[in-house]
Amino acid sequence: MGNYLLRRLLIALPSLLGISLVLFTVLALAPGDPFEELATNPNVPAEVRLALRAQLGLDDPVWQRYVHWLGSMLQGHWGFSFVSRIDVDTLIWQRLPVTAAIVGASLVLALVVALPVGVLAAVKPYSWFDRIASTLAFIGFSLPTFFIGLLFILLFSIKLDWLPFVFRADLQETGWAWWWEHFKQSIMPVSVLGLALAASWMRYVRSSVLDVIRLDYVSTARSKGLSERVVILKHAVRNALIPVVTLVALQLPQLFGGAIVTEQIFRIPGIGSLLIDAILRNDTPVIMAVTFVLSALVILFNLLADVLYGWLDPRISYR
Repeated sequence: MGNYLLRRLLIALPSLLGISLVLFTVLALAPGDPFEELATNPNVPAEVRLALRAQLGLDDPVWQRYVHWLGSMLQGHWGFSFVSRIDVDTLIWQRLPVTAAIVGASLVLALVVALPVGVLAAVKPYSWFDRIASTLAFIGFSLPTFFIGLLFILLFSIKLDWLPFVFRADLQETGWAWWWEHFKQSIMPVSVLGLALAASWMRYVRSSVLDVIRLDYVSTARSKGLSERVVILKHAVRNALIPVVTLVALQLPQLFGGAIVTEQIFRIPGIGSLLIDAILRNDTPVIMAVTFVLSALVILFNLLADVLYGWLDPRISYR
């Protein structure tokens, strides 16, 4: 397995290099100047603006800027934010814990809802439970996350006044009160992300389990006198989860994409709001770093899916 992981990592390196080249070229050729604010500021002398541009290499050819950026990235220097005036890696590490907590809780919620509901809907197809679950799933992945978020705000914040709709990172409470306030303000963004993802995953789980429970080896397991619970959980579900693992691994980076929209709705100070703010202000070092990290996550989760294949299906060998 170690050789397999090493080969996959060696394959991933050219992919990351190509992704970084495309991203950097697109951002470098995009219209707009990150120093436009300084150019229109009469308090900044022209020689200072020119010295800053020369120091940051903004007037160098694109290929030269890319080589410089790549070398800095390999040394652990992610660049310097034109707007915040601090290192990009510092900005990302300041915002990452909030986004990781929201995305992680949303992922757990999606799995907790999608797996049991999908399996039960497949075990009892076309029952009332299956019809209700399928209807709710269709509604869940048909509505965009920003619309669901606004509905949650109107219902739980404005109408019922149960939950805060603005996420605050600077809570004054301490101890258990701090955890309780964080839990309350995280309920709506986690629910919006998690339930939308669970709606899509539930349909895939149902379809996959339905295909598996009709196979001969499942009927053979029943004929041996095994209980229905053992047949479903040990023989059917484990094999049915193989295509679901692929779906989950490929959609995990999309969860971060959904977090970008959700963070804007609930004013969460995370990676998503940092990226949107950087795009609006044309802060290219921050945009490049965040999008490159999201691209690397796609490759990482694909590798994770391949590793889980062997655990779910012993017939798969790492060669």
